[in-house]
Amino acid sequence: MCGIIGYVGNDNAAPKIVKGLSLLEYRGYDSAGIAFLKDGAARIVKTSGRVDSLREKLLKSDKSYCAIGHTRWATHGPVNDVNAHPHKSGNVTLVHNGIIENYIEIKNELQTQGVVFKSSTDTEAASALINKYYNELGSEKDAIKKALFEIKGSYAFAIMFKGKEEIWVAKKESSLIIGYGNDGFYVSSDIIALLPFTDTYYVVNDGEIARISSDSAIVFDTNGEKEIHWQKSEQDEQNIQKDGYDHFMLKEMHEQASAIYNTISVRAKKEMPDFSDELASDFFDGTERIEFVACGSAMHASLAGAGFIEQLAKIPSNAYIASEYRYSVPAFKKNTLTIAVSQSGETADTLGALREAKRIGNKTLAIVNARETAIAKEADACLYTYAGPEIAVATTKGYATQVALIYLIAIYLANKNAQINAHIAQVLTDTLLNSVPKAINETMLRENEMKSIARRIFDLDNLFYIGRGVDYYISMEAALKLKEISYIHAQAYPSAELKHGTISLVEKSTPVVAISTNEQLYSKTESNLLETKSRGAYTILITSNIKTASEADALIFVPYQSAIERFFCSLTLTQMIAYYAAFFRGCDIDKPRNLAKSVTVE
Repeated sequence: MCGIIGYVGNDNAAPKIVKGLSLLEYRGYDSAGIAFLKDGAARIVKTSGRVDSLREKLLKSDKSYCAIGHTRWATHGPVNDVNAHPHKSGNVTLVHNGIIENYIEIKNELQTQGVVFKSSTDTEAASALINKYYNELGSEKDAIKKALFEIKGSYAFAIMFKGKEEIWVAKKESSLIIGYGNDGFYVSSDIIALLPFTDTYYVVNDGEIARISSDSAIVFDTNGEKEIHWQKSEQDEQNIQKDGYDHFMLKEMHEQASAIYNTISVRAKKEMPDFSDELASDFFDGTERIEFVACGSAMHASLAGAGFIEQLAKIPSNAYIASEYRYSVPAFKKNTLTIAVSQSGETADTLGALREAKRIGNKTLAIVNARETAIAKEADACLYTYAGPEIAVATTKGYATQVALIYLIAIYLANKNAQINAHIAQVLTDTLLNSVPKAINETMLRENEMKSIARRIFDLDNLFYIGRGVDYYISMEAALKLKEISYIHAQAYPSAELKHGTISLVEKSTPVVAISTNEQLYSKTESNLLETKSRGAYTILITSNIKTASEADALIFVPYQSAIERFFCSLTLTQMIAYYAAFFRGCDIDKPRNLAKSVTVE
């Protein structure tokens, strides 16, 4: 949640800050603001709404060589100009990502000392506290350290002090990086915002404080000043362009085939799953139980993945919503592997669940798309997806690569545990590596067919997805995607469960979409669909049963032999339905209301 960027150097700061904020809007777009030094004092320009609104308020005369900026996802206080960041208290101006849990206590104490607060945010309490200690101690670093000792919660701060052309940063459980460019130094929540300016960066660790100026970056840990080891980003600015597509989401749907190929190809050697470059040879030895922890779409990927592992490797597997897991950890069982799945590597609840799993003694594995993130660092081992930057808030290729990677793990474990032989493992791996990307690309050519379905449903308020087994897990992701970007209320149910209460909501013209790709369950799922049709539903059947003489109102055929091809074909079809339904409704597809890409607060 929330995006931070800062710059200090020998070039005009404001255009850089605005450019960076426009790239960080996936983290929040309720409001935006910038603070820049002008004649030694911080001048603040901020507004509710998008970064474009901020750009319009800036003047050509607003030239500075030191500035910080912020794009907000509201947590404390309504969306308005006053609550927008940056926040200023005396000599201190700052921006913040995270949540200060004890801000009420800090605020109450400072008010007794005469401090007047203007906003209803937790962030203003931090600026006031740092300002108090700066006035007492006269040292930027000491003031920050003393304030952080009192602050409870998560934070990434970028701080300016009056009269000082420098930016101080501090971090705990929220992402923050320092960039090193030819024209100065940068700070940001995400490397994406720095790519137009530099590809050289350093990831700030929890507990570190740093000072950046026009000619240096100094990082302090508990032992004092530390050496900075700069890294080079593997991404480039071209990866964050729309490349002619109307929306990033559509572009990223088209990129799913190559993303899956990239994810699997580095781990497919002689057509067999091979994790030897990333995991110790004995990493999975003795694993008797696997539990996934994740949120949102990553949770749906985990549900499918747990099903694949049980089906192929015969290892008991479950998926848990991370926010529930961390406060009601399942009974400890020996030889349990906990797999934390997160596209950003920052998801607060997933990180908390991972820590709980480690606390009780489970071995842990992270599956993330972003290097040098908290989840990647804290797990015992990490596997990266190679989805590349995903800008649209609603995930597509991020989810697809998670499922593909977990399916490859399932093949590996099944072969390792002698549940399948090497030949079958090779066939399944080759299908995942080559046939699945081909199937996705072929499915993306069916946009006119999906447009016709979307036109039929886009102006309705409710929709149901149903399916059995893995088709139910696809249904869950399909319903979420439709809700996220079109604002149509969509719910997924196991096919037979719909009639245990929820069928009472089905009325004339209610769309019900059944996904039926398991040949052993064709007749059962299709019968459940017809139960809704008899009550007036508009029925849509996504099926691989070529013999279907269904009475469904619309039939969408999935023409593939293997189960994993059917999975990704069905997934892609439902993504397109959601995309075009949102398109016809005129929704802001890449930036749905109230959502942010990286959920870094609890």
